[in-house]
Amino acid sequence: MKSKKIVIACGTGIATSTVVAEKVEEACRKEGIKADISQCKVTELNSYSNGADLIISTTFVSGNYDVPVISGLPFITGVGEEETIKKIIDELKK
Repeated sequence: MKSKKIVIACGTGIATSTVVAEKVEEACRKEGIKADISQCKVTELNSYSNGADLIISTTFVSGNYDVPVISGLPFITGVGEEETIKKIIDELKK
């Protein structure tokens, strides 16, 4: 299976995206999915989204992308985290 390109965006490209990246990386490892994870500011998504398989964002994403965009807020709030991980894994296995 080829590596899946995942872009994780937040307001600054540092704080919350790091938390999400660690959790997504762990979930992918458990499922045997090779993941190439990039972090960026939501304002930089256009330059990072090229070739991406999935975008996960902890903030509002404006614009249209050719790949699914999943909210990463459950990783920050702790509410709905398991469901979000399942949604991410299901999307990556397509």
